[in-house]
Amino acid sequence: MQSAIKARFEAVVGANNVIDDPSLFGPYSDDFTDHYVCKPLAVIRPGSTQEVSEIVKICAELDLPIVTQGGNTSLTGGAITSEADKQIILSMTRMKKVTHSDPSSDTMTVEAGMTLAEVHEAAENIGRFFPLSFAAEGNATIGGCAACNAGGVAVLRYGTTRDLILGVEAVLADGRIYNGLRRLRKDNTGYDLKDLFVGSEGTLGIITQVVLKLFPIPKEKETAFVCLDSPEKAVELLAKANASAGSSLTAFELISSAPIERVVKYLPDIEVPQLSESKWKVLIELSLERKGEESVLMPILESAFESELISDAAIANSIGDSKVFWHVRESIPLADRTAGGSIHSDISLPISKIPGFIEITSQRLLEAYPWLGLSIYGHLGDGNLHFNFVSPEDPKATYHHEEGIRDILYTAVNEFEGSISAEHGIGMLKLEHNYQFKAPLEIELMDRIKEALDPHGILNPGKLLKPKRNY
Repeated sequence: MQSAIKARFEAVVGANNVIDDPSLFGPYSDDFTDHYVCKPLAVIRPGSTQEVSEIVKICAELDLPIVTQGGNTSLTGGAITSEADKQIILSMTRMKKVTHSDPSSDTMTVEAGMTLAEVHEAAENIGRFFPLSFAAEGNATIGGCAACNAGGVAVLRYGTTRDLILGVEAVLADGRIYNGLRRLRKDNTGYDLKDLFVGSEGTLGIITQVVLKLFPIPKEKETAFVCLDSPEKAVELLAKANASAGSSLTAFELISSAPIERVVKYLPDIEVPQLSESKWKVLIELSLERKGEESVLMPILESAFESELISDAAIANSIGDSKVFWHVRESIPLADRTAGGSIHSDISLPISKIPGFIEITSQRLLEAYPWLGLSIYGHLGDGNLHFNFVSPEDPKATYHHEEGIRDILYTAVNEFEGSISAEHGIGMLKLEHNYQFKAPLEIELMDRIKEALDPHGILNPGKLLKPKRNY
């Protein structure tokens, strides 16, 4: 970076927060999936919304593209530079303050750089609960969650990140600050502008603060790992659980046997519940606002046994047991990665179509690639599957054939009226496929919005939408 430009950035954030030594780029430039390694012009670490605004103004003047980065846990290449030595990374990890708490209205306003785990702790400190949760919560930031509209394991009851945000503050492409930090449950005064920024993957503005919805801390949780023969039976069990438990049903995770076997094989320190052999498992959890004298989950499981939907079950007798169950589920990505050749996908489908989709898609993939290891699991309760792949015998095999694998998978998703991205975003990884399967009018409307808010295309170029110019 030219010394004069570096000095301007240093005047805003301080010399220690402008990094242009490539030997220090590692935590910012190495993609979480190992698919991409980027080389930014510099990494800049602002400490406030005003500093973000000043940095963006300089970048707009210099026509310098900006990639906003939180915890760098993206699985689609959404938070790293798309061209070497031409783009800066704006790391939000210094912005970690809770700027407003209001337990009486169940809201909390936080800066974008707080990790999800830190948000959980801050909510608990005021006697409340923030439900967004997934395996990378120790590193993923709330701003990143908002930018890609993250989902997690509790969407069935609480919704995605979009559903958990009341207001947004964002810095626009010209450096102006949009203050939409309203703590209102109802505001019917026009377009809901916050929803432009939530899920936009940093292409329309840089999210600096969010107003979060909070909830009462659940007084009781009931968790079980159950065995069943097929996704069809899992869908039946889901309907039964919904009918009996209603809004208490927090999570309903479908897991094929293969990824659990990989956890046992590659992560021997992970405690896995002793269950009978079955092709599929379901991890089911209820969150109850008060402790009852009788179990809500037990009658559901007893009825499922009687109707031969399930063949075995391990029931958590404590919070510790529940954590053990969830640790198995959350360890699957690491086990797949340890096995070798791990490729992630993130799709959503109408729940009723999931059994047929799994059968047909698995058949097509294994006919084309007989050596392919399937890793199928995900949030059946909201129709979100992680249809992933490994190739332990040749870890490079999946990477060599990744385009063909994704073509088969996404073509089937489209046939079954689904989406190629449920909660991870598009980034660079799915850019071409998004143009292939998304309606041209939708792309056109997105382009028009991008042009209106970022006419020079300096915000996260090459992600979600194809850039209109070269950098």
